[in-house]
Amino acid sequence: MARRVTAGAPPMELRATQARNRRKDFFYSLLRTKAALAGLMILSLMILAAILAPLITHYDPIVISPPDRTLPPSRDHWLGTDGFGRDIYSRVVYGARVSLPVGLIAVSIAASIGAVLGLVAGYFGRYADAIIMRIIDIMLAFPSIMLALVVVAILGPSIRNVMIAVGISEIPRYTRLIRGQVLSARELLYVEAAKVIGVPTSKILVRHILPNVVSPVVVLGTLSVGSAILAAAGLSFLGLGAQPPRPEWGAMLADGRQFLSSHWWVATMPGLAIAITVLAINMFGDGLRDILDPRIRT
Repeated sequence: MARRVTAGAPPMELRATQARNRRKDFFYSLLRTKAALAGLMILSLMILAAILAPLITHYDPIVISPPDRTLPPSRDHWLGTDGFGRDIYSRVVYGARVSLPVGLIAVSIAASIGAVLGLVAGYFGRYADAIIMRIIDIMLAFPSIMLALVVVAILGPSIRNVMIAVGISEIPRYTRLIRGQVLSARELLYVEAAKVIGVPTSKILVRHILPNVVSPVVVLGTLSVGSAILAAAGLSFLGLGAQPPRPEWGAMLADGRQFLSSHWWVATMPGLAIAITVLAINMFGDGLRDILDPRIRT
């Protein structure tokens, strides 16, 4: 039986109960949103496969076996082998250990830097807003993939630099979103009241304004993970990301393009891994938006 909280309940108990109710409401809403639940299940299976890669694969993903070159899918090699005789199933599973963290870390970089810039630009306005937004406008003048290419060209080809490059290219999206949310939030009555009674600016930003921008940022971040994985795969396809023999889905696509007309599975399997992952992330992100946006829920 649910515990009732009376009007005279202590504030700490009331807040704790409200937090539990919000979590329960989110959980039940997620269960009712079939697309989000399906996307979360697929994504969870991929993460679990990446964690358990040594236990669910039978071949070393980097060991070359010339006699087994370009074997079709079979009982021994479920997804076939590539041009060097390496098991594609093992490389796809181990590749998830590279591609999934790339998306998460790149989005974390973009969201953290974008949050700081958006909060400063939206709350302080005037010169801070003008300077930050002009820098963002300059970054938006370049396609995100071109901006990422420039960053990788400066830092050098590696999977770490790809994470940084993709993260930097995504900063403008978060900065503009958070700035717009802060411009609305700073006009709320309780924010004005906090200013009047002398609450420090840092506490106003963290306790009163930041909670109002978390939901749209979470939704954008979830949807951006798929875009970041695609961008990282594209850079690896061009030879600027993961370097051989490290398994990574984009690099595997690049290795398999020469076999498209003769051995279709070499490029198709890592391509399907990218497509399924991005689809699952987008399904979960769309469902999360429906759950967290009160206008859509209404």
